Amino acid sequence: MSIGVLAHLFGKQPYEKLAAEIGQAGFDHVQLALWKAVESPDFNEAGKLSPGLARKIKDAFSKNGVSISVLACYLHLFERDEMKRKNHLERFKELLRYAPSFGTRVVAVEVGKMPAGFTQEDWTTLRASIHELLLEAEKWGVIIGIEPANDHLIGDAKTLHEFLFEFPATNLGVVLDPGNLLTADNLHNQDAVIQEAFELLGDRIVACHAKDRIMINNEIQTASPGRGKMNYDLYFQLLNKMKPGVDIIMEAANTPEERKQSKRFLDEMIFNA
Repeated sequence: MSIGVLAHLFGKQPYEKLAAEIGQAGFDHVQLALWKAVESPDFNEAGKLSPGLARKIKDAFSKNGVSISVLACYLHLFERDEMKRKNHLERFKELLRYAPSFGTRVVAVEVGKMPAGFTQEDWTTLRASIHELLLEAEKWGVIIGIEPANDHLIGDAKTLHEFLFEFPATNLGVVLDPGNLLTADNLHNQDAVIQEAFELLGDRIVACHAKDRIMINNEIQTASPGRGKMNYDLYFQLLNKMKPGVDIIMEAANTPEERKQSKRFLDEMIFNA
């Protein structure tokens, strides 16, 4: 196992500078969300990528000792505006096509949230989106990694497990972040939540995230790894048992000092797992 980081924690900037800063911080790999991390070109519309540009970005990171373990696609897959959804899918497909040129075969996604609640039609739309994306992913030998996240349509391990049963494709996997499964209601029972996630999803994990969770004034808050109450001993023991060597990507460490402290903490967790 090795520790990477969300590239956009370092701010949106030219990819050469971004790669140098991440390498200097000592991270082995990154999860790269192009439109959140790269200043230019503008990746908010499909069509900018080419094998040459993808290779240049990959080479900039490689020169600094950093690989791109995951491409991230923060796009709503059951967007109710059909034109917007089609745009999202085209952007996602572009990442799928060029992922190998970046040196990765994983594109990660949280499927989307709807503050006012979900409908059955949302599920129908999500299934259609995933089906369309899987057809593209299969062409390029790329895995789509779904990340279950509280408040999203796929918000817990059980829901994702049932969804995966509908799509037994080998190029559909899981990006696991136990912090995203913990809420104010279940934090006290977090060991059971984490164990259930591994029981239901462990064999489909393709990458993992690391953030922390803590209760403040009776509300659950996000913290950088090692600064909360999440049971990292259990998390890393299960990872070491079920997915040795998996890429772990740090979240929620927003300052250089937090990233330094959290990386030290996670490296110790790996050593002791």
